[in-house]
Formats: sequence, C-alpha cells, structure tokens
Amino acid sequence: MKVFARPLYKRQVIYWLDLLRELVNRDMKLLYKRSVMGVTWTLINPLLQLAVFAFIFQLVLPVSIPKYSSFVFSGLLVWNWFQTALYQSTGVIIANRALIRQPGFPIAILPVVITTTGLIHFMLALPVLIIFLLIDGIELKPVILLLPILQALQFVLTVSLSYLLAALNVTFRDTQHTLGIILQLFFYLTPIFYDIKNVPLGYQYLYYLNPMVHIVSAYRAILMQGTQPNWQSLFILAVVMVVCLPIGLQFFKRQSHRFVEEL
Repeated sequence: MKVFARPLYKRQVIYWLDLLRELVNRDMKLLYKRSVMGVTWTLINPLLQLAVFAFIFQLVLPVSIPKYSSFVFSGLLVWNWFQTALYQSTGVIIANRALIRQPGFPIAILPVVITTTGLIHFMLALPVLIIFLLIDGIELKPVILLLPILQALQFVLTVSLSYLLAALNVTFRDTQHTLGIILQLFFYLTPIFYDIKNVPLGYQYLYYLNPMVHIVSAYRAILMQGTQPNWQSLFILAVVMVVCLPIGLQFFKRQSHRFVEEL
C-alpha cells in the first residue's frame, strides 16, 4: 500500500495545481476580455483613492504622517486584495453553477482560485508601490525578502474566511450584501489612511483584534521602515489561522452537499 500511496498523492497535487492554474487563467481572461487597459484597471481604483486621501489629508485636513503617498498606497494595495477576494469568494459558488454540478469537481478549490487571482493582482501592483517608495526617498532593505511570509499569512487568512462566507451565501443570499457593509466599516477601522498611533490608547486594543491591522503594519515595517515586523503578533495570528483554516474548510465541505440543491 505504501508503494502506491505516494504516486497517488503526487498525482492529486499535480491535478490540483493544474486545475488551479487553468481556473486562474480563465478568471483573468474573463476579467479583461475586450478590455483596452487590461490589468491597468487593478491600479486605477487604489490610485484614485490615494489621490482623494492625499488631497483631503494633505491639503484640507493635514496630518503629520511622513511619506504619506507611500503610507496610504501600501495600505490600499494590501486591503484591496483582502476586500476584493473576500467579496468575490462569497459569491463564487453561485457564479460557478456549471462547475458545481459536474460530478467529481473539487468545489473547495474555488475560493483558493479567487484568492490566488487577488495575489496576482497584488504582485502586479507591487512594482508601482516600489516606485512610490523610491520617489519618497525610501531605501529598500534586504528585509523586503520577507514579503512572501506576509503574503502567505494573508492568503491563508483570506481563504479561511472565504470558505465560511461562500458556504453561508449559498443558503443566506444576504451574506454578500452584508459583507459589503462590514468590509466598508472595517476599511475605516483599519489604519489605511491614518496612523494607529493617532487612535486613543483606550481604543487601540480594539483595533488589534482586527487581523488586518497586524498585516498592514507588518507590510509597512518591511517596505517603508526597512525593519523586522512584529513577529509576536504575526505568530499569534498564524496560530489562529492554523485553527481557522480547517474549521472553515470543514464547514465548507459539510455545506457543499447542499450546494446543488440550493442552486
């Protein structure tokens, strides 16, 4: 039995990777089909948001945050990956009825596809962020090589939540609409365009319950400050994700038996 177990496992891994690549390619092609600007659209939204925040908090209500453009843009790119992936993953089952109805199709791969597509968009926008950093006179340090650790942590966090939300949205169709409101609220409760140091001390502990606060802060520590992130907070977050991912996946699999009926 041991002789055949490993080749079977390898075949399954290769199958999943091939399927993941094909589904991500499909999503990218559908997203930019007949689009003149293509992937440039992924930058338009954060750049417009950056322009608005820079105008308001540099000219109208000035805030004393050094390198403000890089500060905001780094937070926007991290948040947009998280927000877009969660919102799209919530409706991914309903949007892929044809695939869901195919016998033997691994439904659990769909939220992973959405999150991977978001990661690709993040990576495509990263060179633009680096240009902002260089314009602001920020020197990139070797610690930037730790970025994949943060990306992996954010990836697992997003997939864990996506499994729960995708399964819930099949039965409760208001989930996606409710999520849109919640994400909007959490956008303002995450230090994207302001520094968490400006939050009163009595409320900062509430902010630290938001996992994205730790992730955004870690990205800025590496990219802007050239220092090591807060490994203690990231370790605690990683432990929580190790627990949450199996729970989310198990809930998703348990609900998946009802997907075809609900659709």
